[in-house]
Amino acid sequence: MRVLVTGIKGFVGSWLVAHFETSGDTVTGLDEHVDVTDAGALREAVVGVAPEAIVHLAALSSVGSSWGESSRTYEVNTVGSANLLDAAAACACPPRVLLVSSSEVYGWAGWDALPAREETPVRPLSPYAASKAAAEIVAAQMFRARKLEVIVARPFNHTGPGQTASFVVPALASQVAAAVGSGASSIQTGNLDVNRDISDVRDVVVAYRLLLERGRPGQVYNVCSGRSVSIRSVAERLVELSGLDIPITVDPDRVRPVDVPDLWGDPGRLVSECGWEPAYSLDRTLRDVLDYWKAIS
Repeated sequence: MRVLVTGIKGFVGSWLVAHFETSGDTVTGLDEHVDVTDAGALREAVVGVAPEAIVHLAALSSVGSSWGESSRTYEVNTVGSANLLDAAAACACPPRVLLVSSSEVYGWAGWDALPAREETPVRPLSPYAASKAAAEIVAAQMFRARKLEVIVARPFNHTGPGQTASFVVPALASQVAAAVGSGASSIQTGNLDVNRDISDVRDVVVAYRLLLERGRPGQVYNVCSGRSVSIRSVAERLVELSGLDIPITVDPDRVRPVDVPDLWGDPGRLVSECGWEPAYSLDRTLRDVLDYWKAIS
């Protein structure tokens, strides 16, 4: 399979390329000078590659940062996705496209609405979540009106070695790893009293390839573990794995304006239709992330 990946140099992109190449695929990334908000340049680049499939990862992916740069978030995540889909449709043989959205689109509808399923109404709370929900609408329009084979993935939280410290698990792991050598007095976190569905990036990229192969165009698929864990328990486990005895404290500056208290999903559609089976336990993931930060601290 000849695959074009946007956002290829990001955290997920690096793991995706490794998995696709191991599977025998030929993977190409966009030229680093091609911006997804430049419709003309993007179309020229995509048509020039003539891919059989596209995985659209390129995005501004920080929920927290989106509050301070909402316009840019919509420009990259929504308009950029529309440009990418237009470019795919312009190919002589339009490729199958996997549009990577986010579980953040679900927002918060109460405990009774969990686990979130693909048909659960979306209620985005942040500019990031709204930008992804809007991109999904564009994808649905392109599938219905232009028959472009678009599949939408809604990944829930995922982590692994190499993820930057702007995300919760590596933010905690990096502090714990640094504390092993420095003797820091505490670990600083944002809101600990939230629960999330956390997967390993190495399982997530397997799901993405399966969706390109077996997913139904026009459909949305949750990519998640199907369980909810508290961020407090994640922080405590990382400290435990380090062998430290150090307090975990909340830094008010790290708390978001709005936070969904709990979010976990049902991966049943992905499992039943694509045969996805995650291979990494949460404990294995946390160990690997902590080891990564220890190695570079």
